[in-house]
Amino acid sequence: MPLPKPSLKARALRYLSAREHSRLELGRKLARHAEEGEDIEAVLDWLQSAKFLSESRFAESLVNRRSARFGNSRILSELHGHQIDDRTVSALKSELLASEDERAWQVWERKYGTLAECAAESAKQMRFLQQRGFSFDAIQAVMRRARRGK
Repeated sequence: MPLPKPSLKARALRYLSAREHSRLELGRKLARHAEEGEDIEAVLDWLQSAKFLSESRFAESLVNRRSARFGNSRILSELHGHQIDDRTVSALKSELLASEDERAWQVWERKYGTLAECAAESAKQMRFLQQRGFSFDAIQAVMRRARRGK
């Protein structure tokens, strides 16, 4: 005898037990499993009212997971993609701005560790940081620090 399918609420709790999700992301995941007549919005509302689903917790979690590898513009873009409200984003933005130079340095040091010998290699290193979402100012700070010898 086959096991019964888990309910949307059970699936949602299983997803949330693994990591924080945004409301949008969790809604998309649940939509794949919804039967006709099941109300995903009602499940999401219940999860929020029971404090199982929190946009601010999700945003903090995403920033903590991504900040060691990516710059501010990439992280903020991802937060906006999850439709996190502007108030939450602006609160996290100030923390990100304060640490961007150091985070860019750590990413650069893990990848390269030594200053480029030629202009082409230096440009390659700068493009790498730019693709990771670091600002021009942070990239310039990394290059100046590398020239000074760490």
